[in-house]
Amino acid sequence: MFTQDFLLKSLTIKGEVSNLKYHSSGHIYFTLKDAGGAISCVMFRGDRDRGGLKFQMKEGQQVKASGTVDVYERDGKYQLYARQIELDGAGALYEKFEELKQKLLEQGMFAEEYKQPIPSYIRTLGIVTAPTGAAVRDIINVATRRNPHIQIILYPAIVQGEKASESIVRGIETLSRKQVDVIIVGRGGGSIEDLWAFNEETVAQAIFDCPIPIISAVGHETDTTIADYVSDRRAPTPSAAAEIAVFEYNRFVQDIEDYSFTLHRSMENKLNSKKLLMDRYRESLRLLSPQGKIRDKLLRLDGFADTLQTLMDRKLTDYRHRLNIDIERLKGLSPLDRLKGGYSYVAGEDGNNIRSIRDIHKDDKLSIYVTDGTIKAKVIETEDNAYGSQED
Repeated sequence: MFTQDFLLKSLTIKGEVSNLKYHSSGHIYFTLKDAGGAISCVMFRGDRDRGGLKFQMKEGQQVKASGTVDVYERDGKYQLYARQIELDGAGALYEKFEELKQKLLEQGMFAEEYKQPIPSYIRTLGIVTAPTGAAVRDIINVATRRNPHIQIILYPAIVQGEKASESIVRGIETLSRKQVDVIIVGRGGGSIEDLWAFNEETVAQAIFDCPIPIISAVGHETDTTIADYVSDRRAPTPSAAAEIAVFEYNRFVQDIEDYSFTLHRSMENKLNSKKLLMDRYRESLRLLSPQGKIRDKLLRLDGFADTLQTLMDRKLTDYRHRLNIDIERLKGLSPLDRLKGGYSYVAGEDGNNIRSIRDIHKDDKLSIYVTDGTIKAKVIETEDNAYGSQED
């Protein structure tokens, strides 16, 4: 019956993949199921190699399998012998998503070196999202609560449907020309079809080319789009994106006060430290400066001068003492000193002392030195005391 039924020779079954097994022989065994039932399926290697499967099958995928239903005699059960397998609905979009993701990854659009840092303190926030809905309300509420002074510029974009990707691109380019500090691109949650505009290559290219840092906030935390990979920062929700983009003003003011206190204290400590260091340098300079050395040398020079003066005075005293002794000795030997005792000194015309009568002759002129002057005399005669002889 199975062999002869024409409809069973070519039919298509939709369902969820389960019990998936890639056999070492190259055959693929799996089960297709839905809420009402399940059917065993197999794709032989030959059908797979002929292009019957163009993607990597995974558990939970929704697929459409086309082929023949026949009986597997050993187990006595019928099964689908698939010749062609395609992703169904969301599965096809998922396949397209993976292909674009791989393409952009190879182009380097996900590389960290191209990511721009999110400024810590911004004044203008740009938002590309639908003008109505929970996403824009959440972003505005969180942003203004964190910083009442923040300026928000909203570009009302279409975020779902055929024209959504073009609208998102125009929004990014418009806010880029407005020179905002940060741009949030996103929307609320939804199915993969609802979020598909953020998986378009044109949107990814616009995000990559934008000179303004972009935060992606598409869907819920479990939703992931191409925009999340290309953007400079991914936020799990629109509210989280606002928290990332906008700094908390009250905390900022408190931080400024804390920084001011810390700065003043650091400056005071630094100044005190430098003053102590300056005092040490001043003392070192005083001890090591040429002026100090000169002053020390002058003091030592004065000490040497005092010592030299003392030695000279001592030496002079000794010499004066010896001189006085010699003077006294000379006085004892001096003829003049003897004159004071009543003696006189007789010298000839040549000034030599007359010590004998043989040193003079009659009529020689003599000089007789006494205590108060000189007497000029002339020899009349001489008398020899030894023999008493006289000479006229």
